[in-house]
Order: sequence, then structure tokens, then C-alpha cells
Amino acid sequence: MADFQASVIDGMGSTPKRLACKFFYDDVGLELFGKICETEEYYVTRTETALLRDIGPDLARLAGSECTVIELGAGSDLKIRLLLDALDRPAQYVPIDISHGPLQDGARAVARDYPALRVGAVCADFTAPMLLPDDAVTITRGGRLGFFPGSTIGNFSPDEAQAFLRGLHPLLGTGGALLIGVDLKKDPDRLDAAYNDADGYTAAFNLNILKRAAQELDVDIDPDQFEHYAFYNQAESRIEMHLRSLQQQSLRVGDRTFDLAQGELIHTESSYKYSLDGFTGVAEAAGYTALRHWTDAEKLFSIHYLTVAA
Repeated sequence: MADFQASVIDGMGSTPKRLACKFFYDDVGLELFGKICETEEYYVTRTETALLRDIGPDLARLAGSECTVIELGAGSDLKIRLLLDALDRPAQYVPIDISHGPLQDGARAVARDYPALRVGAVCADFTAPMLLPDDAVTITRGGRLGFFPGSTIGNFSPDEAQAFLRGLHPLLGTGGALLIGVDLKKDPDRLDAAYNDADGYTAAFNLNILKRAAQELDVDIDPDQFEHYAFYNQAESRIEMHLRSLQQQSLRVGDRTFDLAQGELIHTESSYKYSLDGFTGVAEAAGYTALRHWTDAEKLFSIHYLTVAA
């Protein structure tokens, strides 16, 4: 909770104002994101899951037997189950996430349904370089396979993505691998529609971070005085999500007060889109060898298999 409040204070004191997207995912945020994934406009989840089903035999060959799967972020467990089912006798599953409740619930469900799999959840911010605690993992004959689905890598700028990927080296180890989902550049109208669905779930998801702050923190804020605003910034190859103030207002966070003008934006998320060569360049600059990638027939989305360079 202290991290959330400190992040809000830091972000509201910045120019432009911002809120960290990692705090989207409380219970309400996870439920809303699940609804977003089911909308006609949001192609990412259904495209990635279809790809995972298709490339299972390739993944089994690349990862080898008895590997340790480390998932960065723990949302819906559909994708991790597709991966575990595809692999050859995976030995361990270690999800890492900042949200304790969903993390534990997901880990227990996987442990129940995969009794031969050792499961050890780690509640932590996976965006910071880290090593796994000794009680979360054991030595096995297989290697380590990081799993970072959903194009979450797009929430980082390319320079930040490179730094983040390099920071995973100690976690994965020399020769370790990373399976990562990456959204691709496409028609801007399709991207705009994906982040402005007709049912309003993305808008509710974006506004929920304000509702969470009002409920969980010492924050005087009225979420009804903001609206969702998302668009594709073609020059930067990214979707930008903002909260737009509907009137001039002041927000109190703890003992701090922040003024907003009518129409002022609070930046909540960026989602960068890549070409295949563009992402391969980022990965190689971060010390990985790009062994393989897969795309759907429409080239909407890609999955990459990277290994930590020796």
C-alpha cells in the first residue's frame, strides 16, 4: 500500500502527470481486463492463445524436458496452462506478481490441476532485477524458461524494454530462455478501436485506478470528474492511455495537494507496437539470441523465443 501511495504522489507531481499501470490490476481491474479480452475489438488475447496452441510442439523441442517455467505477471491462467500442457514434463512453475491475492489463487489452481509440478509463487515487482528465493525453486535437470505473454513488454519504451530484458539475465541464468508476446504495428484504426471498445470496458478499466486510489489510499478524488482518453501516437508507434480532467480541480493525496486544469491529462499507460525486426533488435541489444518467432496469418501479433547469450 505504501508503494502505491508513493507512486501516486510521485506521478501526480510529475510533468506531465502520470499513474503507474502496474496498479491497474486489483480484483476489479483483473475482472475488467478479462472482459476487455473478450471484446470483438481487442484481438491480442485470442490471437496469442491461438498461436500458443499452434506452436506447442515447437516450444517443447526448444525448451527441452523438465524445465522451470517462470511467469512474469500472473493474470488469467489460460496461457500458462497452454504452455505447461505443451512442454515436455515441466518440473516447476514459479509465477511472480505484485498482486498477492490473484497470485496465490492462480498458483493454488495450477498446483491442484498439475500435481506432478512443483509450484512456488513469489509476490514481488518483476520489473525490478531479482533472483528467486531459495524456497521458491529447486535445482532440476532442465533449464529456466521465462514466460512474459500479453505484450506487456509494450508498456515499456524501447530503451526501458531493453533495460528490463537485460535485468532478467540473473533470473533466467546463462542459457536460460524467454518466451515473450509482442504486439505488432498495424492499421491505426484497428489499434484505436482495440483501446476504445464499444462496451466501455477499457474506459472502466482505466478509470478504476482512480477508484482504487480513492478506496485504498488517503486520497480525496472524484473519479466521475475524469474520462478515458486513448489514441494511437503513430510517430512514437504506441497507444497512449490517459485520464482527462473534466473540470479544474484539486486532488489531495495524504498531505499533498495537486491542481489539475480542465482538460489536463494524467498518463496511465503506453503500449508500444513493434515490427518483427524492431523487436529483434531490442532483444539482441539486451543480450539475447533470437532463436525463433511466430506470427498469426494476419501478422497482428508475435511470440518470440529468446535465449540469454553466453
